[in-house]
Amino acid sequence: MFEFFVPAQARVPVAHSHETFDETVYGLSGVLTWMLDDRHVRVGPGDVLFIPRGHVHHFANHDTEGARELSVITPGLLGPEYFHEIAEVVNADGPPNVERIMAVMRRHGLRPVLPAT
Repeated sequence: MFEFFVPAQARVPVAHSHETFDETVYGLSGVLTWMLDDRHVRVGPGDVLFIPRGHVHHFANHDTEGARELSVITPGLLGPEYFHEIAEVVNADGPPNVERIMAVMRRHGLRPVLPAT
């Protein structure tokens, strides 16, 4: 289980799915708009979204305030190592390196899905 904060107007750079775990998201404050498969789902305070393994998803914060949500990974296969590695890539000098982000994701059981061009 982990809590995460998404600043206003921010988004996850790469849609993805999980190979071996499900995710349940619970809204604490603000609102995130999730894309799960082909549908948009707004998750605000008290709302819950279940993301089964294998289903492509990502999220964005289109609002003017930050959003805070709680995520539960079942079974608990995604640990702090993933977040430390992602932070290292995202906080490096310059714009985030999407290829490096995707490599970290793959190493931890997340499968990136690039948009169709």
